[in-house]
Amino acid sequence: MQPNPNQPNTLPPTYFDDVYRANQDPWNFETSPYEREKYATTLAALPQQHYAAAFEIGCSLGVLTEQLATRCGHLLAVDVAANALERARQRCAHLPQVELKLLRVPEEFPGGEFDLILVSEVGYYWSPADLERAASRMLTALRPGGHLVLVHWTAPVHDYPLTGDDVHEFFLQRAGPDGPLLHVSGQRHAQYRLDVLARR
Repeated sequence: MQPNPNQPNTLPPTYFDDVYRANQDPWNFETSPYEREKYATTLAALPQQHYAAAFEIGCSLGVLTEQLATRCGHLLAVDVAANALERARQRCAHLPQVELKLLRVPEEFPGGEFDLILVSEVGYYWSPADLERAASRMLTALRPGGHLVLVHWTAPVHDYPLTGDDVHEFFLQRAGPDGPLLHVSGQRHAQYRLDVLARR
């Protein structure tokens, strides 16, 4: 896993504040056929129909959050961008099982344990060191048998520290015979990849 030499550090919250200030839906989460298909594929890939406690890192406007919530007893969804979270709160206001927080992972991390942790389109914003820290905290918080779901765009982006493939390969290296994770399933599509892992 090689960091991008042009941007070796984790992208700061101000990066996302600026993006959302310029455009309320900068990645077209609400309207893109790509996003709609990816969300459906993500939900279909979940090995269980219901999760008592789930954690979504990087929920943005809450489009996937709203759909995922129907499969969760409690869903904690976090993001670093206040503007995006406000939209997510409006979208998920009818879902009492959803808790939304302004939180910067890995510097900040919630207490408790989870049956599902979702990292969708967020891992490549971390530096290699922060990816390692985030992974350590996720593995501590993921209950034995719990699922870690990774979904990322695979084309490199010049100002992102890592690529989607970097992120997935990092976790797959921990799914060997003696590793803490088990690789449950993997898919590669034209523009993204999806991997499901389980905590041993």
